[in-house]
Order: sequence, then C-alpha cells, then structure tokens
Amino acid sequence: MGPVAQVPIARHLLRAKDLADARYGDALTVADMAAAAALSPAHFSRSFKAAFGESPHQYLLTRRLERAASLLLATDWTVAAVGVAVGARSIGSFTTSFRRMYGMTPQAYRSAHPPAARHVRVPRCVAMAYARPRNRTFREDTTAPAA
Repeated sequence: MGPVAQVPIARHLLRAKDLADARYGDALTVADMAAAAALSPAHFSRSFKAAFGESPHQYLLTRRLERAASLLLATDWTVAAVGVAVGARSIGSFTTSFRRMYGMTPQAYRSAHPPAARHVRVPRCVAMAYARPRNRTFREDTTAPAA
C-alpha cells in the first residue's frame, strides 16, 4: 500500500469557509469551523487569517451582515426578524455591528434604498412569454411542397 496523499490545508480552510457561508444563521462558532477544517481552533484561526486576510469570526460576522443587508432590501421583514434570521444574538449588537459596517442603522439603510416590491423577480419563462410578438410579420406557407 502506497503513502496517503496529503490534502492541502487550503482545502480544509475552504471547507470551513463553505460551512460559514451555508450556516451563517446558526449559532456557529470558530470551534465548529475549526472542526470542519479538521484543525485545532488556534491553528485554524491563524491559518484562516493568513489565507483570507481576516479572522474566522470577522468573516462570519461580515457574511451575516451582508446577508442582513440583502434581506433588508429584498423583504419587508422587521429589523428584529432580519437580525434573528442572520443569527444575531441581540438586536442591539446587530444594529451596532451593522452601523459600523454600513455607516447607518439597518432601518436607515432600508430607507435609503427603493422598496422591496420594486425588486420582485419575474421568472424568465413569464418574461419571455409576455415579450413574444402578438402579430407575426412573416408569412408561413400553408400549402404542401410539390413532390
């Protein structure tokens, strides 16, 4: 039996980053992310910061706030509901963190952008059916070709 191939540490770090992207709303900790990367929490934190330029905790917080900003624009949920949806432990800390990142409170952020109803997505199939021409200008032959 040959030697076992070593998986690069970057692959393990991406596994942890993917976990944070997928479960940002859960009570996810750095220890959970380290376990996903199969590294000790201290080694994981150092390696993650070296690879991605920010600590795992900062990355998770940034991901949550980005998602919150998106929800504020795309839904009519209350600020509290958005905070809960992205995993905030308290609305006060959520508002403070949001203000630090975006320079305004979540409510002010929502007010500074158009209402969510303007962002409703129309399925492509519906848009294409609606855009089809009503009167066709090309002639279709109705007679059978001569044999």
